[in-house]
Amino acid sequence: MGTRISGGTAVQLTEVSKVYGRGDTAVTALDQVSIALARGSFTAVMGPSGSGKSTFLHCAAGLDRPTTGTVRLGETDLSGLKEAALTELRRERIGFVFQAYNLLPALTVEQNITLPLRLAGRSVEREWFSQVVKNVGLADRLTHLPSELSGGQQQRVAIARALITQPDVMFADEPTGALDTRTGRQVLTLLRDIVTHFGQTVLMVTHDPIAASFADRVVFLADGRLADTLERPTPAAVAERMTSLGEW
Repeated sequence: MGTRISGGTAVQLTEVSKVYGRGDTAVTALDQVSIALARGSFTAVMGPSGSGKSTFLHCAAGLDRPTTGTVRLGETDLSGLKEAALTELRRERIGFVFQAYNLLPALTVEQNITLPLRLAGRSVEREWFSQVVKNVGLADRLTHLPSELSGGQQQRVAIARALITQPDVMFADEPTGALDTRTGRQVLTLLRDIVTHFGQTVLMVTHDPIAASFADRVVFLADGRLADTLERPTPAAVAERMTSLGEW
């Protein structure tokens, strides 16, 4: 795949808070969160239910605006962007992978993968496209419809679609949540390879200690705050931290 500039920061959150509602009913989903994601890193985000994982991802990806604090994608401060510019930035510079795949059923595998480029009015670089589909193992499935694929194959299409624009960052929200254990491991291995061999930056929200162990670092949230980080995680170490967070 394409070579990437290594070093530097891909995403930076500085004292980001997100409050929903007002007055007595206000809920603080994120509370003064500051974190930097290095380019070419694989970060997993974990925490108990209601800890702020999804809000964290949505704010980092420009899907939701923080109440206070700043989010930077590379050198770009997202808070200064109007909605149209933010939409364009998400389409051009961010890749998304969700638990539910979100493929368009009437489009072929190839059409689903290249959709972000067509929406942006960009032509498909055939060499890059070939590299992407080869690396996600879909070269012989390009004319199939999503309904003709297994769940794991559909998630590979979603990963290829996220990669095709050569984004600054790929955000994955429970990417193995709908898959069986073996297929989930294949998808996680693919994400790991994308980071290791091609310098892609990946931020993944997960509840699974085994999934988190594929990352370089695990960030733990609790009550909307950064509670802990774990470098070079193992499933056992992640599970132990999660257990302690339940009492946090």
